[in-house]
Amino acid sequence: MSETASFGYRDVDAAEKQGMVREVFSNVAAKYDLMNDAMSMGAHRLWKDQFVARVKPRPGEAILDMAGGTGDIAFRMHKHGAHVTVSDINPQMLGVGMERAKKKGLEGLLWSEQNAEELTFSDRSFDAYTIAFGIRNVTHIDKALAEAHRVLKFGGRFFCLEFSTTTWPGFSDVYDVYSHKLVPQLGKLFANDADSYRYLIESIRRFPPMPKFEGMIRDAGFVNTKVEPILGGLVAIHSGWKI
Repeated sequence: MSETASFGYRDVDAAEKQGMVREVFSNVAAKYDLMNDAMSMGAHRLWKDQFVARVKPRPGEAILDMAGGTGDIAFRMHKHGAHVTVSDINPQMLGVGMERAKKKGLEGLLWSEQNAEELTFSDRSFDAYTIAFGIRNVTHIDKALAEAHRVLKFGGRFFCLEFSTTTWPGFSDVYDVYSHKLVPQLGKLFANDADSYRYLIESIRRFPPMPKFEGMIRDAGFVNTKVEPILGGLVAIHSGWKI
């Protein structure tokens, strides 16, 4: 019997998920940042600022920003003088990021098409590894975490920003209605693509809760793991260290 993986609320052949996710992000690449603003009412900008503040990028250090296609996290870290490699499995997303960097006049960023589960970088290449709103789209999360651990130097730090499940009473019900009913309609309005955004919302629901994901980070070899919930866990910053 073939291995399966979640694709939104559906279980699909694990070998097919990567291509299906690639198609989703190819569809939404051009409107991705606009839709992030519409879906979060601009809050994603504050979450990303808080995330980068936790990473504490320093001048000259090497940071891998995985699933960083459009550059939102990389641009913030670049301002601090870090040498950032922006990686994504989707070339369309990277193309959007490179065009945005060009318009902003940002130089020195490296752009690399990579599969989070099978990175081509050497062992112990980076001081920090970041991934924002991307790990839930990976077919084998454990493999992506193992690769993150492999490419980090000793003393390197791992940071992940991802949607989770809010524990605030009442708020979760309101958010469920908003995300399942309104977000696909916003996708149709802004990007003429309700299905891709329906998948993005469903993928959040299938992602492991905060304690379980923290356990997966520890299983990958990271220590001093920490979870910082935002809005009761609607979004969470996960971190760990390689020693």
